Amino acid sequence: MPAGFQQLGGETVTGTLALSVFTAVLGSLEFGYNIGVINAPQKIIEEDYNSTWAHRHGQAIPAGTLTSLWSLSVAIFSIGGMLSSSCVGFVSEWLGRRKALLINNLLAFVGGGLMGLSKLCRSFEMMILGRCVIGAYCGLASGLTPMYVGEIAPTGLRGALGTLHQLAIVTGILLAQILGLQQLLGGEELWPVLMGLTVVPTVLQMALLPFCPESPRFLFIVRCQEHQAKRGLRRLTGRQDVGDLLAEMKEEKRRMDMERKVSILELFRSPVHRQPLVISILLQLSQQLSGINAIFYYSTSIFTKAGVQSPVYATVGAGIVNCAFTVVSDTVPAMSYVSMLSIFGFVAFFEVGPGPIPWFFVAELFSQGPRPAAMAVAGCSNWTANFVVGMGFQYVAELCGPYVFLIFAVLLLFFLIFTFFRVPETRGKTFDQIAANFHRSSPDAMMDMDMELNKTSTELDYLGDERVN
Repeated sequence: MPAGFQQLGGETVTGTLALSVFTAVLGSLEFGYNIGVINAPQKIIEEDYNSTWAHRHGQAIPAGTLTSLWSLSVAIFSIGGMLSSSCVGFVSEWLGRRKALLINNLLAFVGGGLMGLSKLCRSFEMMILGRCVIGAYCGLASGLTPMYVGEIAPTGLRGALGTLHQLAIVTGILLAQILGLQQLLGGEELWPVLMGLTVVPTVLQMALLPFCPESPRFLFIVRCQEHQAKRGLRRLTGRQDVGDLLAEMKEEKRRMDMERKVSILELFRSPVHRQPLVISILLQLSQQLSGINAIFYYSTSIFTKAGVQSPVYATVGAGIVNCAFTVVSDTVPAMSYVSMLSIFGFVAFFEVGPGPIPWFFVAELFSQGPRPAAMAVAGCSNWTANFVVGMGFQYVAELCGPYVFLIFAVLLLFFLIFTFFRVPETRGKTFDQIAANFHRSSPDAMMDMDMELNKTSTELDYLGDERVN
């Protein structure tokens, strides 16, 4: 086998495929970094907010105002993501997958710059605005990355490579938590550096993206550029004969031409797409309403209330468990460790299922026509739930105390039952086969399929001739 090629699960992993996936998930790394970066230095940044307020008004900031400002600093990240994720379909079709990833980095530079300079400018407004802009970057990255990886990955490796998006996210969270230790960059003087470091993965991604091919599936199906798509397939697979892959895309394009490009409004109205859309939305909600980001936004304060003596290190421990599993407190001292172990266990099980799967599952449930719109809807659902948790957790926790997690437990039970009965298996299936399963279950789609029967033999002959050629 030529150098630079490896076998994994019966599929060939070329150097180009590995480089392309690595480059794409750098955006996921930055996504995770900005989820975790605000946690560990919470008290230090709150003190800076207080100092800025005192400088302006000559008195300490009211406790309620500080809570609101901090909750906004955390949750506005999700507002930016919510708004931009709804544009994933349009941006990915207009610019293409690779160019959209490239241009998206401009948002990271602006957001990182605003956060990094906020202390120097004595402006918590810059910090909050920077969090919103970097959230907009992450909202696009959360849709573009799994879309690009899912389209360039071989069928047999799509699930494995799809989990790298979530692995990069949790690695970014862990990296932010470690660098956020007070002995490193989480101190009073260096926390702006901690915030500004978000531009580092951006620089690396911008340097590597020109060496990565555009998605052949996008080039062929959307842009009708067969020659360029064939060249991209050869680079990604290491094969000269890619006729079988091209035939699969031709069949998908034929189906797409029949069903037309689907807008977000049409997606909600279509009975054919209703079931996969409901599954996609609920899987995204299951990820956020599990309470995972309540832990990664507020774990330091959670551990403090639980009586853990070194809450920052417990937060880092949760991050370590988070990465490892991706590849009820009272005044009794011992219960603090029970609380810590419970959170570690929760994070571990989250990364077995709700963590990685929803991100790439959406791309598998829809064919090329409705996929961009479906990714936008699913991403917006994820970010909306993220915002609700980020903004409301502190207030609900003050009302419910430790019982706040019982709310998440009830929601998770519902999602467990729904997933068991309604979510199909997609392993080893092509995009077309997965979509066809939903079409067969829809009466309207069955009528459309009956109308196609007279054309079937002719089209099969055509595809056979193309395979020979």
